[in-house]
Amino acid sequence: MTRPAVAIPEKLFFKIGEVCDLAGVQAHVLRYWESEFPMLAPQKNRAGQRVYRKRDVEIALRIKELLYEDQYTIAGAKKRLTHELRGGKLKVVEDDTNGSIEAASDPAPKTFVRTSSVSTAEEREGLKKLASELRELLALLEKEKKGN
Repeated sequence: MTRPAVAIPEKLFFKIGEVCDLAGVQAHVLRYWESEFPMLAPQKNRAGQRVYRKRDVEIALRIKELLYEDQYTIAGAKKRLTHELRGGKLKVVEDDTNGSIEAASDPAPKTFVRTSSVSTAEEREGLKKLASELRELLALLEKEKKGN
């Protein structure tokens, strides 16, 4: 099942404390992740403080999900995240007031959502059944098309 999404405010840059609040981790954890995950690389301002972009916040949220919820090791999470970033599977989508996912035309705050592969056996079975039903429907449509 999907977990509740985290609303990311519409800002260009975030301070480390803001990212920590959004991700629910302490600053030293976030700094450690920066050393382990090269794709999490915030810039530093003139004062030497880290400034995170929205993409950095999304990556931090995904890292937390992989490590804490999906129980990946650091190495496994790094591989998975690299694969997801290469494949474009890590996305930001809009969130309406009811908490459900909407199209990008809604002016509501953007939300981080996991779009990785199906995780439970029950979900996989449901998708297999759906695929089978869609194949049957396609066969019926093709049969009907040949008959006309």
